[in-house]
Amino acid sequence: MPRINLLPWREAERKRRRQEFGVGAVGALVLAGLIAFVINWQMQSAIDHQNSRNAYLKGEIAALDKQITEILDLEQQKQRLIARMQVIEQLERSRPEIVHVFDQLVRTLPDGVYLTEIKQTDRRIQLKGMAQSSTRVASYMRNLDSSEWLGDPALHILETKGATDAGSEFTLNVVQENPLLPKTEAVASTGGSQ
Repeated sequence: MPRINLLPWREAERKRRRQEFGVGAVGALVLAGLIAFVINWQMQSAIDHQNSRNAYLKGEIAALDKQITEILDLEQQKQRLIARMQVIEQLERSRPEIVHVFDQLVRTLPDGVYLTEIKQTDRRIQLKGMAQSSTRVASYMRNLDSSEWLGDPALHILETKGATDAGSEFTLNVVQENPLLPKTEAVASTGGSQ
C-alpha cells in the first residue's frame, strides 16, 4: 500500500533551505572575513618589509653621506697640505735667492748712497735711503738695472733735504729676479707685471 505523508513537508523543506542558506551565508561571511584578513596580513607584511628595506637604505645612505663628508674633509686637508708643501718648496728654492739679493744690493750701491729701509712684498722690493746727490741715485738705479738678480728700478720719491750738502732722500722699487729660472716662470712668479 502506498504510503502517504501527511506531514507538512514543504514547511520542513523551507526550514532546511533556510538553515542551509544561513550556514552558507555565515560560511561565506567567515570566508570573506578570512580572505580579507589574509589580504590585510599580506599587505601589512609587504609594508613592513618595505619599511625595513627603507630603513636599511636610509641607514646605508647616512653611512655613505658620512663617508662622503669624510672624503671631502680629507680632500680639503689634502689641498691644504699640497698648498703648504708648495710654499715650503718655493721657500726652499728661494732660500739662496735672498743671499744673492742682499749681495746685489750691496754690490750695486755706489759711494755716497746708503739704505735706511728695505721692504719686500712678494717679489717687489722697496728701497728707502739717502744719497749725496740725485746723480748718485741715478747711478744706483743703473747698477740695479744691470744686476741679474734685480731689475726694473722705478723711482717714486726723491726729496732734497735742507741745504745742498744734506743730500737727497729717495724711495725706489725694484723687482727681484732669478736668472736660474726660465723667463716664463720668473714672469709668473713676479705676478706677470714688469
